[in-house]
Amino acid sequence: MKLLKVKTARFADVVETAGRPEVYTLWQKPAQDRHLQSEVKNNRVMTIKKSGAGSEFGMVGFKEQKGASYLIFPKSLKRFENKRIVGINWDLIKT
Repeated sequence: MKLLKVKTARFADVVETAGRPEVYTLWQKPAQDRHLQSEVKNNRVMTIKKSGAGSEFGMVGFKEQKGASYLIFPKSLKRFENKRIVGINWDLIKT
């Protein structure tokens, strides 16, 4: 069995570096949403998914999937690319 070697980062560290995010709700198709496309281009979007065990994790970038949540950060997330973001704390998100 092959194990995936993915580096992880804590959500609190991401918030400390990139600022407090806001939850983004899709009201139209992502390709037609100019604001979302601009944020994706600037590496400010994180997709939050549920794992098979029920815990949540994040990944930098926009990955359209059913049941996923999207966060938009005030600063770029480029330094956290290709990392699994763990320890999602919803208290650190702007309301």
